[in-house]
Amino acid sequence: MWPYHPDLLARPVPRYTSYPTAAEFTPGVGAAEQAEALDAVADDMPLSLYVHIPFCEAICWYCGCNTGRANKAQRLAAYVDALRSEIRMVSARLRGRGNVRRIAFGGGSPNALSPVEFARLLYDLTVAFGCCDPVISVELDPRSLSDDWHYTLGTCGVSRVSLGVQTFDPAIQAAIGRVQPRVLIVDAVAELRAHGIGSINFDIIYGLPGQDGQSLGDTLDETVALAPERVALFGYAHMPQMLPRQRRIPAAHLPDQAARFAMAALGHDRLVAAGYEPVGFDHFALPRDPLALAARQGTLRRNFQGFTDDASDALIGLGASAISQFPDRLIQNEKNSGRYRNLCAAGRLAGTRGVLRDADDRMRAVLIEELLCAGSADLSELATPPAMAQIRPFLDAGLARLDGHVLSILPDGRPYARTLASLLDRYRAAPSRPQFSSAV
Repeated sequence: MWPYHPDLLARPVPRYTSYPTAAEFTPGVGAAEQAEALDAVADDMPLSLYVHIPFCEAICWYCGCNTGRANKAQRLAAYVDALRSEIRMVSARLRGRGNVRRIAFGGGSPNALSPVEFARLLYDLTVAFGCCDPVISVELDPRSLSDDWHYTLGTCGVSRVSLGVQTFDPAIQAAIGRVQPRVLIVDAVAELRAHGIGSINFDIIYGLPGQDGQSLGDTLDETVALAPERVALFGYAHMPQMLPRQRRIPAAHLPDQAARFAMAALGHDRLVAAGYEPVGFDHFALPRDPLALAARQGTLRRNFQGFTDDASDALIGLGASAISQFPDRLIQNEKNSGRYRNLCAAGRLAGTRGVLRDADDRMRAVLIEELLCAGSADLSELATPPAMAQIRPFLDAGLARLDGHVLSILPDGRPYARTLASLLDRYRAAPSRPQFSSAV
């Protein structure tokens, strides 16, 4: 069991899927800066694409994603038309430059689209960007999978999928508005494997209403029995002030911080005992999986999809709210799907907010990524390194070590990784605002 120091976890902190975080994005950086970045892409620059589908068949109460109900066929069709327009605009600016190696579909639920529409969209992407055998990954809602979807994923060359499992406990499923009987997950895994999908991820959440160690342990046992190649074990972030749908989950029904910490520790121990290797602070992978291999080889990265084996420094986001990442800037598309459609219909790039990263931002981004991915970072080049008074409590508790200027996270410090990373964040000097979640 990890040592529990509630005082060191009291401060809400970002997940650091980017630095600076989205909290630092401003409307002063948008389409013009997006165009500059696309125009500057070199001929052989590795690129990754992220395609956001902000629709689901049903909206789960816990969800923090930018998504709405896919209950109007016309609205969904209009969105896909806008997405195709954006694909044409972005690819036209690239003029064949760049080498797209990965395409990831997220949401929402990409399978809110019909299988035929998904296949057409993937074809448009591969043609527009000149893709040659890219790694294709798709997030899926097991509740709306079908035989046609399994067949389409297999024939389109999708090699990685992520299933939103969350919990196998029927009572907790009802409490979060996501009822999906165990048989749905079992059948989905069997069909996906039968159609050639070689890497399956389960998203599992702890800290849910009514959840305790026993119910989480049962979910983990079910997970291990189905043997997905990867597991992402996330702590539920309850922020009803920002996400009105979460108001259907009473805060009084949620586990307290100590119980959440115990669940995170239980998840780590249970999955490691089952043969999974810990990757970063909340991912796990079987030893043969590329994610585990990247962690062992020191090539693990972190981006908007979490921990990844994707080595690209440039990621182009397509769709409403999608974020593009370039070495010197981060740019987010218009969040509202209606306004996004209007921008694309007018032939305008959809970026509406972002941040330009100066030299200090870029250095800190590298150090935060190294700390979270490799467990250590050399702080010697920071103009304003964290004060020893900030680091000392973690050193004294045996959670971290400081060798000269090298800060390292010790095994017991794994759940404190985000808090340690926040010490390198020059924007977090002021008290945290409510958009950040509990560190564990």
